[in-house]
Amino acid sequence: MKLNKWMAATALVALGWQAQASANELIVAAAASLTNAFTELGVKFQQSHADTKVLNSFAGSDTLAQQVIQGAPIDVFASADQKAMDKAVETGNIVEGTRRNFVRNEVVLIVPADDRIGIKSVADLQNAGVSRIALGNPATVPVGRYTKASLEKSGHWESLKQHEVLGQNVRQVLDYVARGEVDAGFVFATDAAIMPDKVKVVQKLESPIPVLYPIALVKRDSSNPAARDFVDFIFSAQGEKILAKYGFSKP
Repeated sequence: MKLNKWMAATALVALGWQAQASANELIVAAAASLTNAFTELGVKFQQSHADTKVLNSFAGSDTLAQQVIQGAPIDVFASADQKAMDKAVETGNIVEGTRRNFVRNEVVLIVPADDRIGIKSVADLQNAGVSRIALGNPATVPVGRYTKASLEKSGHWESLKQHEVLGQNVRQVLDYVARGEVDAGFVFATDAAIMPDKVKVVQKLESPIPVLYPIALVKRDSSNPAARDFVDFIFSAQGEKILAKYGFSKP
């Protein structure tokens, strides 16, 4: 267990944190797609909680779940899907009764703004000119799991996965498309919205799995008592307004 906690702390240092959180630091681990919204939420929360400093860690939800499980000093965990949160719950690392869905999202197909192939839909990805398609790794990234489920339902998964370029989180997939390193990619609608000059949305996917994000308090020694207030702030009128600003809808 001590080794696991050391590994978790090491991972947090790699993300720019100190290995041990100070008493006034509120550590929030949130899915990469929440980067912009949670950055603003943290700033706004601090304005009414002068003694609290919000430190965010943004990464793929499965990566964050593993940090929670390994005992990293995290107070709040916000995941982009249920599976990652399930892992933390099943290992007893989430405070019972605090898990709640707080936003809804969509998965979209995007192409570079200067797309020269003429991709208009998922069906067009089977054209001869398409050779590289970016998506989150379904084994570890929520947007990848949603994408796979949608493409399996539509019957396109087997033909498209041979061209896959796997990203470790949704923002990496977005960057691949924005830089023109791939012909197309699958991201959350909220991510596509932050680069309207570099990518364009060509189709929204029908997801057989609701794209719902859960948030919960992490069970750990010396947790920050302001964590519960932060989660309450997420569900407040001000919190919901900020989330809506970045394209998230109510669950």
